[in-house]
Amino acid sequence: MRGPLWRIQLLFSFFFFFFFFFFTICNTLDGECVLGIVGQPLRLSCFYPDALALADVSAEWRRNEDEVARDDGDDDDALRTGNFTLRLPAVDAREDNASYSVIVSSRGNASVEACRLCLRVTAPFSPPELTWEPAAADAPSVFQCDTGGGFPEPVVSWLIDEGVREVPEGSVETLVELRPDSHLYYVTSYLTVNVTDTNVSCVVRNTATNLSLASTTHAVWHGPVVTRATDALWVFSTALCVVVGAMVAVGLAYQIHLDRVSKMKKQVLSRRNRGYRRRQHTEETEAVMFESCESNV
Repeated sequence: MRGPLWRIQLLFSFFFFFFFFFFTICNTLDGECVLGIVGQPLRLSCFYPDALALADVSAEWRRNEDEVARDDGDDDDALRTGNFTLRLPAVDAREDNASYSVIVSSRGNASVEACRLCLRVTAPFSPPELTWEPAAADAPSVFQCDTGGGFPEPVVSWLIDEGVREVPEGSVETLVELRPDSHLYYVTSYLTVNVTDTNVSCVVRNTATNLSLASTTHAVWHGPVVTRATDALWVFSTALCVVVGAMVAVGLAYQIHLDRVSKMKKQVLSRRNRGYRRRQHTEETEAVMFESCESNV
């Protein structure tokens, strides 16, 4: 009695396992959507144990109403296990919310829909790049937040001092672009607000995965202080230019004075030299005349 009872228990466990596995998988696929990442491979699983009892089984995968793959019974593994799995080499953003179904057919039996599931698509966004430039005195600053390469369209929000200070109404402008080549979203958001020693954050949330990326900058700026610093710098620059100009003018005047003194010295020396040569010539002439007179005597 132990042999037949053991076989019955094993057979019951086998059917219970298949029933539980089939019930769990089919309800999961029918009740929830499969999440695929753009550019990554994906396995769409469908388990249909009733196919084990059918002859000449064929399975057809459909996306919406279009056939994407077909198995005419050449896959023995699918016939032995009832596992009809579709492998997508890469998920495309255009397949978001697509409906995939498996139609199983056999000889002498009507075609049945073994499984149905929907495909949700996502792609992670790049970390937001937050930049800002201070404006003129008493004018608001403009903060710019850029992110892209993600799917679906994100939710962009701004925080001032980690949410302690409310973002003024009408101060945010967000531009969303869906690139036709990649079907991915690129977002630029602007925040225009007056700040002084404030933390400003840009938060980008992916609605498919509910994951958020944030970037924070510490804006330390005050209009009047910047104005006074600018005025002081302008005064210092002007004074420096005046001092340098005066030094250059004094240097030129002094150089001209030196040139004049040098020229006058040269003129005096030249005159002295000419007078000395004249006296020397006169003395020599007188000496010659004196010697001539003595000779005559």
